Amino acid sequence: MANTREIKGRIKSIQDTRKITNAMYLISSTKLRKVKKELDATRPYFSTLQRAITRMAQHSPEGDSRYFLNHEDESPFSQHQGYLVITADKGLAAAYNHNVLKLALRQLESSTNPTLFVVGEYGHQFFKERHIPIEQSFLYTAQNPTLNRARNIALELLERYDRGELDSIYIIYTNVKNAVANDTIMTRLLPLDREALAADEPAADRSLEVTDIHTNYEFNPSLDEVLNHLIPSYLVGFVYSALVDSFCAEQNARMMAMDAANRNADEMLHDLNIQYNRARQAMITQEITEVAAGAKAQRKVKSV
Repeated sequence: MANTREIKGRIKSIQDTRKITNAMYLISSTKLRKVKKELDATRPYFSTLQRAITRMAQHSPEGDSRYFLNHEDESPFSQHQGYLVITADKGLAAAYNHNVLKLALRQLESSTNPTLFVVGEYGHQFFKERHIPIEQSFLYTAQNPTLNRARNIALELLERYDRGELDSIYIIYTNVKNAVANDTIMTRLLPLDREALAADEPAADRSLEVTDIHTNYEFNPSLDEVLNHLIPSYLVGFVYSALVDSFCAEQNARMMAMDAANRNADEMLHDLNIQYNRARQAMITQEITEVAAGAKAQRKVKSV
């Protein structure tokens, strides 16, 4: 059995570690509340914008715009796919980064002409260590996402798409499913899929669409001109939402990881305190036994 000094040293070390994990838990919970409030403040605008683009997609002939998917001309094996992978800037967030990178690797291996864009230092280092080419890294944007950072990313991707360098753009990120689970998903940013847009539209909006499904819309000066103004804002909103969702998922995962670490620390402290008390009890018992044995020996000497 370890002596009391060793046990006290282990207890002190675990207590110091628990202070750090508890502080990280509190910081993550504060960041989570703050970013959720910012997302709720901006979501209505981008939701309205998405509904407008959905209606434009449903009332425009297929093939009229390069921003909409043309199923007849789709040839995925000859396309240049761009992948925007959103990771964290650091670890200690359970399987958050692992799940994103696992999905990204699977997609890169199945693509013929992939172009990789990375958000977050963790993902940058991961692909760099494996010698996977990175077209561009948007470092230090995973923490405290802002509209300005989302705009820089979205416009960079859109510019490459407009120049024909990318035929399709996908985004891989993590969404908060509920308080205890996150979902790692991949969504196509461009070209837009009419069917997917209609499926994502709220039920209330789809019921309104039934009343004007036969209405003819005119786009002035043209559909492309209108989309040229709307698509950048739409992409900025989607990328911003993905950054915020990923940031929320990261903080949520880190909170769960730190909470588990706190519970494990409490269990270890409980067991070590029992060991410490037993060791002290054994020492006291030994000292009492030695004192009693010494007193008995003294009595024998006096009787002789």
